[in-house]
Amino acid sequence: MTQIKKVILLFLLITSKNVFSQTLSFENLNKYLDYIENNNLGVGSISIFEEDKEVYQKSFGQKNIQNLNYDNNTKYHVGSVTKMITATLVFKLIENNQLKLTDKLSDFYPQIPNSEIITIKNLLEHTSGLGSYVVKDGEVWITKKVTEEEILDLIIEQGVIFQPNEKVKYSNSAYFLLTKILEKKYKKSFFRIFNTEIVNPLNLKNIASIKSDPKNIFKPYKFDNNEWSELKEEIYFPNVIGVGDIVSTSKELNVFINSLFQNRIINKETLEEMLPILNKEDWGRGIATWTFDDHIFYGHGGDTLGSHALTIYNKEDKLSISYNTNGERISKEEFVKSIVYALYNKEFKFPEIK
Repeated sequence: MTQIKKVILLFLLITSKNVFSQTLSFENLNKYLDYIENNNLGVGSISIFEEDKEVYQKSFGQKNIQNLNYDNNTKYHVGSVTKMITATLVFKLIENNQLKLTDKLSDFYPQIPNSEIITIKNLLEHTSGLGSYVVKDGEVWITKKVTEEEILDLIIEQGVIFQPNEKVKYSNSAYFLLTKILEKKYKKSFFRIFNTEIVNPLNLKNIASIKSDPKNIFKPYKFDNNEWSELKEEIYFPNVIGVGDIVSTSKELNVFINSLFQNRIINKETLEEMLPILNKEDWGRGIATWTFDDHIFYGHGGDTLGSHALTIYNKEDKLSISYNTNGERISKEEFVKSIVYALYNKEFKFPEIK
């Protein structure tokens, strides 16, 4: 490469970076979040990372809840964002040749229907045909403690909805089984695996599996009669270990997803196996695609009975957004869409006040 070409390339790189940085509008984002807070439309926290560093953080709506105590370390239940972490731990085993995507479920749980043809890959990408053990007779039944045997019995009773690879259908049962496989392979509890393989190496302080007995966690709230009141019923989180039990701040969700995409947890080739194939898959193997016009993000969302979360990463711009709420009046999908539009100076609408 000639010296002139090198100079031109360097100029283009610098210019493109400057153009990108000018497109982020935190002013628009502040206006949107202030509107949400001032009109009592939600309670939560946003963290934004660019180039692996936090460039924006804001909590909103907490002032509208009487006698609420919280600080920057108060954690939210993140629901099924947990599944992305479980999938990452599975891929660490695959990377270390301790497990293969083609391994059969029957190697671990032969009593599960179709276990002889369901693979680890099927479990990861929701193509196993297994159902969702968190729902029984049309209702969420895990609000009280149940045993592992009861959960396995229900998974067997629910059977299969379709044959492996026929279609994609979100399966909590698949990730319950993946968690139990992790524990069998590592010979330790999920929370200890998580701490050893992710929390401690990344020096995380405010993300934890529920079995670690974390403190300082937001309670969930609902909006009734023009005020927020604490939800009395919530999932019994030890029933969803590895499926939806993790708590975290928005910032530490961002630390995790940036570490994942910067290959500090698994290598680049392994990460590519997790990702959805663009224009072919919405779900990969533990990671989903979130598209906002021409901006493509990868990540995972999560819902409990009262808390909701989303953490997503844009590879092109090295931009990540993590959102948590324990008081939702606008769906997290619509909320984050408005956030992305505000950031990129696209037209967005303030939500209607009902």
